[in-house]
Amino acid sequence: MERGSIALLVASALFQLVSGTVNISQWYPWGFSFRATHYAVAWVFIGSLAIHIAVKLPVVREAYLGGLTEPDGPGLSRRGLLRTTWVAAGLVVVATAGQSVPLLRKVSVFAVRSGDGPQDVPVNRSATAAGVEYADASTWALDVVYDGATRRFTRDELERLPQATETLPIACVEGWSVSASWEGVPVADLLSAVGAPASSRVYVSSLQTRGAFGSSELPPQFAADRRTLLALRLNGAELDLDHGYPCRIIAPNRPGVMQTKWVSRLEVYA
Repeated sequence: MERGSIALLVASALFQLVSGTVNISQWYPWGFSFRATHYAVAWVFIGSLAIHIAVKLPVVREAYLGGLTEPDGPGLSRRGLLRTTWVAAGLVVVATAGQSVPLLRKVSVFAVRSGDGPQDVPVNRSATAAGVEYADASTWALDVVYDGATRRFTRDELERLPQATETLPIACVEGWSVSASWEGVPVADLLSAVGAPASSRVYVSSLQTRGAFGSSELPPQFAADRRTLLALRLNGAELDLDHGYPCRIIAPNRPGVMQTKWVSRLEVYA
């Protein structure tokens, strides 16, 4: 049992480290979902660690009851182990904190995102990676579908609707978060324009043709929230294509993967 727990512990730790590092570079040579698998293997790691601790509890108990002494002969002392642990923890902080601390960005080789990007907001998936090579506002239109009827809005028509500005973060499940100023049309106003109740849920479709999360669903509490926007501008300028031009969803307290970009269709269900 002890050897099995160690094998699981080491294997799961190596998987988390290797797959996480590959994820940072956005290279996915496997066919499974990184996020779901990474989460599942984390439970394998926790379980194997718990088993290993349980197996070793008699040894730990005996050591504490008998008094702790420094081991004889060569090897790492307890103080040496603590120093090594603190140094390793410090290196990890320096290597990852650059996503939040600008001064460390050049040395944070394991930061999930550098913090750089168009309009001062990092990009997790570019338009090219999503298969959105070009979005022409002269031919693009947003379809809002409710109760068997479709109302189409051009980008100019969206611009002429009452606009709202909200400061909301893009909070990625990978651990980074950046606040920004978003301007656009409250989704609640679009629901009202097609006669849908505020308690509706909204299925959001994107122009995205590659990769996961090309669509999302806004539950009623998000659709009715006046801070949930169909954003047209970011930090005072028109949305960059990589940030979802012609328009994107931005809502409070939603993970970044659910803030759908390149929106083309809203299907409303009362």
